[in-house]
Amino acid sequence: MTQTNCILIGAPVDSGKARRGCLMGSDALRVAGIETSLASLGHTVEDWGNLPPAPASAPASLPGHLVQPAETIGWTESIAASAEKAMDSGLPIFLGGDHALSLGSVIGVANHAARVNRPQFVLWLDAHTDFHTPQSTESGNLHGTPLGYATGRDGFDGFPEVKNPVPYENICFLGLRSVDPDEREFLQSTPAHRHDMRSIDEQGIARPLAAFLDTVAAAGGALHVSFDVDFLDPGIAPAVGTTVPGGATIREAHLVMEMICDSGLMTSLDLVELNPFLDERGRTAQVMVELTASALGRRIFDRPTRAFA
Repeated sequence: MTQTNCILIGAPVDSGKARRGCLMGSDALRVAGIETSLASLGHTVEDWGNLPPAPASAPASLPGHLVQPAETIGWTESIAASAEKAMDSGLPIFLGGDHALSLGSVIGVANHAARVNRPQFVLWLDAHTDFHTPQSTESGNLHGTPLGYATGRDGFDGFPEVKNPVPYENICFLGLRSVDPDEREFLQSTPAHRHDMRSIDEQGIARPLAAFLDTVAAAGGALHVSFDVDFLDPGIAPAVGTTVPGGATIREAHLVMEMICDSGLMTSLDLVELNPFLDERGRTAQVMVELTASALGRRIFDRPTRAFA
């Protein structure tokens, strides 16, 4: 892989759901050695530290059951601005933080893509589609709404304007196994690419990913990869509050990241939903760092043995 400037942006978002702990994820990834790992592959690495949320308030028009909407609006403003700025300097890696982080990262990189006249694509590695709106989410957890927001769905009063919504056909969901009925019904009416674990069991994980990467390449697109810990099976990555059995294996996950690397298409990356409070001796943080290294050039023959120590 061509050496690049990797920009680490800590986004310790912990407002997207009621269960606390993801605010520690950014620093856990640092402790697990993400900077050293990327530097060892020949990349330059800048650590921009941890962002704060912008001051914000939630309008009364938002549903009353939402969890911490004002703080999430503030995070969205802050992350979107940093994302667009970082895209001018390299490949931003957003260290989460819960998946509400992507409310800001996706619209920020999409704004940059529009500015440089490139179509924005999104690869969503997750057990969930996160396609709710503030009105459709029964839990009130805004970490389940990023793609609803980034595609321009209505109902996000008080959030920054989505000036460059991501087209449905430019989104690929990989690893789905927990989708709410409202999300399923809406998504089935769109051209978004959807691959659940049954599909992966039947045809493997490489074929649908390769097809999507070919589409991105043919369009000259910018590719944002959003990697939620719960994409992985909880047996190998327990540090997440939204565990769903039957996720991707460690080998499948490395294959996905190696294919992303081979494509040379990734322009930005989210690492989200790591809750160190739920981890086992830093196990999940180390897995996330290893997978990030695979996405940026590490191969089997130079991969160190995991110690989980």
